[in-house]
Amino acid sequence: MRAKVPSANVRIKRVYEPASEADGARILVDRLWPRGLSHDEAGLDGWIREITPTSRLRTWFGHDPRRWVEFRRRYRIELAGHADAISELRGRARDGPITLLYGARDELHNHAIVLRNVLLGRAKPQGDKRK
Repeated sequence: MRAKVPSANVRIKRVYEPASEADGARILVDRLWPRGLSHDEAGLDGWIREITPTSRLRTWFGHDPRRWVEFRRRYRIELAGHADAISELRGRARDGPITLLYGARDELHNHAIVLRNVLLGRAKPQGDKRK
């Protein structure tokens, strides 16, 4: 049985916040490059576009908190198709801290939260009916 990912090893943070040593590996998990930010300023260790919500899902959600529950369900279904990327991120998080970076302004309703929960095993990637 594989070791669980320690919850302290998977952090989320807006990409516009300054980098810190505690971030560990800084991984951008947005499909689009953040506006007004240079590659040097971002200080990334990786950028995983394919694990982000599809353009269709992002557009549908529109960061509307009333659609949050359904967004989480749909995004987990999408994540089920990216088992290799999920496995790679889990492996990195078992080895040390990672920070999932996102650009959304809403810190309570964004895809990085869903992704973190999936990485930590708190939500199933596919068909999960829990809220």
